[in-house]
Amino acid sequence: MQLSDFNYDLPPHLIAQHPLANRTDSRLLEVRPQGDNAAQLVDRQFRDILDLVNPRDLLIFNDTKVIPARLHGKKETGGVVELLIERISGDKQAWVQIRASKVPKIGGVIHIHNSAGESFPVEMICYDGRFYEVLFPEEIFSVLERFGELPLPPYIEHDPNEEDSNRYQTVVAKNPGAVAAPTAGLHFDQSILSALGERGVVHATITLHVGAGTFTPVREEDLSKHQMHYEWFSIPPETLKAIENTRRNGGRVIAVGTTSLRTLESYAINQQSNGETNLFITPGFVFKTVDCLLTNFHLPKSTLLMLVSAFAGVDNIRHAYQHAIANEYRFFSYGDAMLLSRTPHPHS
Repeated sequence: MQLSDFNYDLPPHLIAQHPLANRTDSRLLEVRPQGDNAAQLVDRQFRDILDLVNPRDLLIFNDTKVIPARLHGKKETGGVVELLIERISGDKQAWVQIRASKVPKIGGVIHIHNSAGESFPVEMICYDGRFYEVLFPEEIFSVLERFGELPLPPYIEHDPNEEDSNRYQTVVAKNPGAVAAPTAGLHFDQSILSALGERGVVHATITLHVGAGTFTPVREEDLSKHQMHYEWFSIPPETLKAIENTRRNGGRVIAVGTTSLRTLESYAINQQSNGETNLFITPGFVFKTVDCLLTNFHLPKSTLLMLVSAFAGVDNIRHAYQHAIANEYRFFSYGDAMLLSRTPHPHS
């Protein structure tokens, strides 16, 4: 398939700019497979998830925590620079995207500053063709707490505020390292997690630190030429055990978000529970672990739109997105959700 197969027109007013009053206030579009026929679409509220998940099912969340990954500074010549951390590579090192009129040379220095008037130097180490590796003068997380800004996605048009500091994190977030939220998890609050637990639904976690590369557009019409960004992941032994128990008891593995799905399917391929993945899922991919996927609506021509099309069927996703636009669902990070069942692969 080609890049143009994954395009669609979205009215700008459907891009959610702020979260709803409560996490569970979102809408939920259930996409029910119908054999060889087009999937049935059912309009729901998110709290209906309580009726759609069975007692033997397993929900798997990404427990990564978004870090204040956006930094502002100046070059030694005085030019304005913005850094967005892509991924952390050491105690004092990170790969970053740099926005500047002219990027400093390797070995050059950028002076990062904050509103309190503090500043510190960041040294340019190397460039890999996509991102720059930089060296901080001290441990990265302590620097980010003093100088960093929450990295809201580029389609959210306001500066991050106190509301975003709370609502652009999931309630299960505990392992810092992501520069974008695993947004499917934003719909859950503690009350709905407790209600699911009372019904016998188990939940477990993985960690995948979402990188800034998740926003990198696909520029090649031939999808086989696209290079996916690497992201660090970890799967605890207890999560692998929970998957085994779910299979044995006849339950479904439900990935909460595309990051959880990519982590689980990466493990299914190489049997490594810790490491980095650049798994690029397109139609034709054979899924081995995940049965259902809870996900938000994704950007046109994005790798995530390709992933959900591979999972639920290209025509089903096209139909679902047309329905969502016609019925004014809210799109992207602060938007509404979909519940997808896996379309069987003919060779699985």
